[in-house]
Amino acid sequence: MVEDGRLVAAVEEERFRRLKHFAGFPAESIRCCLKMAGASPSDVDFFAVSRNPKANLARKAFFAIRHRPGPGLVVDRLKNSGLVQDLPRRIAAELQLPVKSVREKTRWVEHHPAHLGSAFFVSPFEESAVCAIDGFGDFVSTSAAVGRENKLNVIRKIFFPHSIGLLYLALTQYLGFPKYGDEYKVMGLAAYGTPDFSSSIRKLIQPVRDGNFKLDLSYFQHWSGNVTMTWGDGEPVITKAYTEKLEQVLGPARQPDEPLEARHEAIAASLQTVFEEVAFHVLNDVYRRTKLDRLCLAGGCAMNSVMNGKIRSHTPFREVYVQPASGDNGTALGAAYYVWNHVLNRSRRFIMEHAYWGPEYLQADIQSALEENRREIAAECQMRSVPNREELCTWTARAIASGKIVGWYQGRMEWGSRALGNRSILADARRPDMRDVINSKIKFREKFRPFAPSVLEEYLEDYFVGAVPDPFMIQVYVVRPEKR
Repeated sequence: MVEDGRLVAAVEEERFRRLKHFAGFPAESIRCCLKMAGASPSDVDFFAVSRNPKANLARKAFFAIRHRPGPGLVVDRLKNSGLVQDLPRRIAAELQLPVKSVREKTRWVEHHPAHLGSAFFVSPFEESAVCAIDGFGDFVSTSAAVGRENKLNVIRKIFFPHSIGLLYLALTQYLGFPKYGDEYKVMGLAAYGTPDFSSSIRKLIQPVRDGNFKLDLSYFQHWSGNVTMTWGDGEPVITKAYTEKLEQVLGPARQPDEPLEARHEAIAASLQTVFEEVAFHVLNDVYRRTKLDRLCLAGGCAMNSVMNGKIRSHTPFREVYVQPASGDNGTALGAAYYVWNHVLNRSRRFIMEHAYWGPEYLQADIQSALEENRREIAAECQMRSVPNREELCTWTARAIASGKIVGWYQGRMEWGSRALGNRSILADARRPDMRDVINSKIKFREKFRPFAPSVLEEYLEDYFVGAVPDPFMIQVYVVRPEKR
């Protein structure tokens, strides 16, 4: 929710539903944002939606004539478009407003301009290159723009079916991670392998002139109508995006219940290598077109923090801004600011310097919740109140140093997928066994999954090579050998 050009509230529906990437109607988050803003539904001037079913119609028609996709893709796209266009009615019903009023207040913002806006309009830059890379949305998979003051000038688009994001999706499924949004697991797995399959994966995608790229569509089926996406209970489910030809090149696909082998680690490392090659090919062309050395980056691929950490060493960009919800969740933010800045021509009044835009709870609320669950808590833990904050921090630091794991809860909830100190698990990063302990006993997830270290800014260069402050945990840097 944006009020007079300033962000006042942002929260994701999955936090209320406890279902990652929840794809249903965001009723709880709408109510929460209104409550945080102290606003009633009738106070809302505009509803910004980060989709526009009417966008790129000529490109869609050209694709249909050239590729003749099966009826499955057509039905899936029509169903999706219908759900989007029904949003004003859903909003009106949820907020008990007249449908006509909501329709008049609704502004449809194309998916990629919403991505671009989510990065630039909240950045500290008056002028910058802006790039969005994702799977696809409104038929676009990659876009670039020049952001200047309160305007975005889109300078290029790469259209469906060619997509870096869909390449990563297909290989993520091939490696036995079938859930929507599992790409981050493959990025983590890549650190354990060597890129021995890079030449094979380069057969799947080819960088071409002018910063473009092409998928070899014989390895994929997202374009032919054989891939569907459903979200009946709010959980997005996407069917297999690759063809059997991929297994002819890389060998048998891993099933989710099969153990991870060195071959899988090598394929993950190779995918990450090729992904970075193509992404830097795109970004270097964006610099060539703009000659601006500041970059704002968005889209699901901008959540690849390993790639983000290499941008300054692999492109001419000297400053990089990625806001903490750069995936599709962030298009809500981008759509709101696109309407405020670009459509209404209002001046920029806000820079996102932290990620704490979600709900917070009063001490009385917390105390009440503890009392309601006192019996269950007492069965496992000792309860102790420490009203002095300095004493609490000292006690917590000593607990961490002694090998204990701490759940830390304070202030407003983080916006985006990263835990950044307000809803975080804290532990001693010096202990080699700590990653396995947290993964197996607390997170209940794969043992290879990484954690991020938190370091005081004055010690940044002591621990990392070529690092800059990263308050959103969105860029990965190399740890100095003596600190490993």
